[in-house]
Amino acid sequence: MISLGAALLAVAPAAHAQDDLLGQLEKETTDPQKREVVTATFKGTHIINSQSVETPGEGTMAFLIQHRFGTLNSGAYNLFGLDQAVLRLSFEYGITNRLTVGVGRSSQDKTYDGFLKYRALRQTTGARAMPVSVTLFASSAITTLKFNPPTERSTTSRVTYAYQALIARKFSPALSVQLMPTLIHRNFVATPSEQNDVYALGGALRQKITKRTVLTADYYYLLPGNKPTGVRNALGLGVDIETGGHIFQLHVTNSLGMTEKFFVSETTGNFFKGDLYFGFTVARNFTIKPQI
Repeated sequence: MISLGAALLAVAPAAHAQDDLLGQLEKETTDPQKREVVTATFKGTHIINSQSVETPGEGTMAFLIQHRFGTLNSGAYNLFGLDQAVLRLSFEYGITNRLTVGVGRSSQDKTYDGFLKYRALRQTTGARAMPVSVTLFASSAITTLKFNPPTERSTTSRVTYAYQALIARKFSPALSVQLMPTLIHRNFVATPSEQNDVYALGGALRQKITKRTVLTADYYYLLPGNKPTGVRNALGLGVDIETGGHIFQLHVTNSLGMTEKFFVSETTGNFFKGDLYFGFTVARNFTIKPQI
């Protein structure tokens, strides 16, 4: 009896200490003052036309295949656009968790582009919470198309620059919204009356429907004053499907181009009159430099 009592007395403090430790861990886990980074505001680095605030992460290479057919209203002769296609291939590499460098090539106007993305701010919860994520984006694109009839165009006149601040907030696990103040600078314009700079305000959203399915949309409003002649606001609607290591994006948009130069400052299609380009994006990530 004495040994049994001693054993119980020995176990009791240990059990009490364990309960205290578990209680402390639970308190830390649910502590509303603990600062935590909000992740997966968007599932991929692209929405439809737009870049998202997301980056691949340090040591990760993202390979993207972006494909768009012709307009749906082009008729049965062109199989409603399936006989026509524009393709862009690109690579995006995370130098750090904040800094990404990317290169791409579009068949449209035989255009090469390169860009940098930097995650300046990340949305957080808890103490001293940051309400939004902010990613800064800068790109340049050069067309190598041979003009017919041949015209004298210097190399610098073929270059276009784009600058964006991507400002996003994840309101819930299902809903994310992004704003995109945008500046496009064109070294060459067709007429003296046009401005070299084009200003736009973009907006995008992501609404989760199921565990692996998401509805997306993005829109660019061209600000008056510098709007190019005959150019319309770009609008896109899409569905994202997550399949293991792939993000498969289906969408329709009135913009044929897939870089900022094209969809912000050169969109001519009328979305509501059937000038809709059906397309898809496939993204695949590869770990180049494993994180320790």
